[in-house]
Amino acid sequence: MNGSMLLIIAVLMLGLGLGLTVEDFRRVRHHRLTIAVALGCQLLVLPLVCFGIVSLIGLPPYAAVGLMLVSAAPGGPLAGLYSHLFGGDVAFNLTLTAVNSVLSVFTLTIITNLSLAHFLPDEDGVGLHGGEIARVFAVVLVPIALGMLVRARASRGFADRAERVFRIVSALGLGLLIVGGLTSNLSVLTANLTTVFPAVLLFAAASLATGYAAGRLTRAGSAVSIAAGMEIGFHNAAVSLTLALSIADDFSIAIPPSIYGLTIMIVAAVFGFVLRRLSADPAPAATA
Repeated sequence: MNGSMLLIIAVLMLGLGLGLTVEDFRRVRHHRLTIAVALGCQLLVLPLVCFGIVSLIGLPPYAAVGLMLVSAAPGGPLAGLYSHLFGGDVAFNLTLTAVNSVLSVFTLTIITNLSLAHFLPDEDGVGLHGGEIARVFAVVLVPIALGMLVRARASRGFADRAERVFRIVSALGLGLLIVGGLTSNLSVLTANLTTVFPAVLLFAAASLATGYAAGRLTRAGSAVSIAAGMEIGFHNAAVSLTLALSIADDFSIAIPPSIYGLTIMIVAAVFGFVLRRLSADPAPAATA
């Protein structure tokens, strides 16, 4: 795996760790069933849904793997913001992020290798192998733990400022990678756009709806259901994009994460407005 990609993933995970506390994990006891169902949806159901979508649409192999990487990524940093904007339980978002960030270390490697084995069985040397898997574990778990330690020991203001700095640095690094990749692979992008975008759109909508349904099925209430929808819907495009660029030289593997990062922001906004309209209290009846 490319060293620069590992560094970007580490910076992303360190920034994520700076936003987490031990209390986020302790909140699990308040919504155990909903968290269990939501995690089951994100870790098991959505990768299967994604597999169905890429197979139905017939995405090219590298693009199919790229979207499968999105399905395996943990929740994105914008999930909590969207949850707040549309009346979700932000504490639930933090709890689900905390648990999912740790579990995703396992699911990312498993789904990555299964996807590569299925869609690119003839590509020798492409994938996450023993030593690389160990490095992924280290580059994800260690920065998260370090970020949490800094947040616990330092002042709240310092941790918040540091988290913002790390987000900006990682965003700039990813931005340079995307711009460089797009300019040098413009023909690949245009050739795949008409097939990739419908698949990304379907998967984004399915992710949001699945998370919301997990909250409703467990009778967790409107606020938690909205939070679950946003948390499950916002897969971390930055992590999946970085991982995609690190395991293959074909840029088409990075197109689905790139498109998803923008698409999910638009689809989630529409989703949030629809839920707000549906959950609005009806006007009280006039009394004589």
